[in-house]
Amino acid sequence: MDEKTKPHMVGVNHIALEVGDIEEALSFYARIFTFKLRGRGKGAAFIDMGDQFIALMEGRSQGPDDHRHFGLVVDDRSRVRELAKAAGATVLEGSSLDFLDPWGNRIQVVEYRDIQFTKTRAVLKSMGLALDKSEEAKAELRQKGVEP
Repeated sequence: MDEKTKPHMVGVNHIALEVGDIEEALSFYARIFTFKLRGRGKGAAFIDMGDQFIALMEGRSQGPDDHRHFGLVVDDRSRVRELAKAAGATVLEGSSLDFLDPWGNRIQVVEYRDIQFTKTRAVLKSMGLALDKSEEAKAELRQKGVEP
């Protein structure tokens, strides 16, 4: 197939995490992060992240994640380790900041300023955030033709 005719991946709309109980999951994540609840459904809750969201779905049946994870971008990760431990998360050893929630979902926390992922000014404004990038992240963006 011709590369020009295949769809291009342009981002992630949402991540779905299976949890044991929606109320417990909302309470757990609220002890670590500030967020707005986008909505609820039967056995589901949706945490807003500007133009993306996390779907919490009741019904986790598999064991804890080993290497499978997603990178959650935050404005400031300086207190995440402490807050995650206090909330009952299993904080994993290693060079990155990874933890397991009570249902075994593995989350890797990265800071917005340090990565090439970027939100538009309009999305940041809607979230009430004014964030900048590190010089290293700006250089990575410029290499890809994106002016930060």
